[in-house]
Amino acid sequence: MKSILFKAADRGTADYGWLKPNYYFSFAQYHNPAKVHFGLLRVLNDDFIDGGGAFSTHPHDNMEIVTIPFSGALKHKDSTGGEGVIKAGDIQIMSAGTGVQHSEANASANEPVTLFQIWVFPKERNIKPRYDQKTFDVSERANKWQTVVSPIEADHALWINQDARFALTNLDAGKQVTYSNAFAKNGVFLVVINGTVDVEGQQLNKRDALGISETESFTVTASEDAELLAIEIPMN
Repeated sequence: MKSILFKAADRGTADYGWLKPNYYFSFAQYHNPAKVHFGLLRVLNDDFIDGGGAFSTHPHDNMEIVTIPFSGALKHKDSTGGEGVIKAGDIQIMSAGTGVQHSEANASANEPVTLFQIWVFPKERNIKPRYDQKTFDVSERANKWQTVVSPIEADHALWINQDARFALTNLDAGKQVTYSNAFAKNGVFLVVINGTVDVEGQQLNKRDALGISETESFTVTASEDAELLAIEIPMN
């Protein structure tokens, strides 16, 4: 197993007043040539959006964009006609394809929103833009993986235009879970949302991440109650 450690304290940061992001990979004004992408995973932003904060309408193309909120509520509207409000337990995906315009805004004037926004390079370019969102039963990820994004129909997840899979788990202290790849030769970018875990002898704390490759499976043990996101991704 090959691994690359991404410590939370080493992430890029910015402060736009209403928006306070942490960047796992080079983005906007943050550039680190050693952290541009992991395989076909291009962006993972850990965002804090103040009440009333909003991203005005802006364009995207040929990118799979996944949003995972942890607190608060986020409004979305795009040029495909897709719109909605997402909150903790919901997942949103947008295939930008040939091109889309969209806006995002905190649904509250007072309460903040915290979320991950994740960009993945697509499998097929220039597809028709699309938008989808789904509410998942959080209890179904207790001490096991719950697949939330996948092109595999049997996963009952949001469809993505890539051989990629996103899965979440809430692990109780002392519990162990094994992740096994859905696609051969993929890597996994594992993020500790909360808590502390051990991954094959490597300790990870809150918001640390580990880029894992050259293995088809790995085991995670929770040192304390933990919440994890596994992003399985083609490496090239």
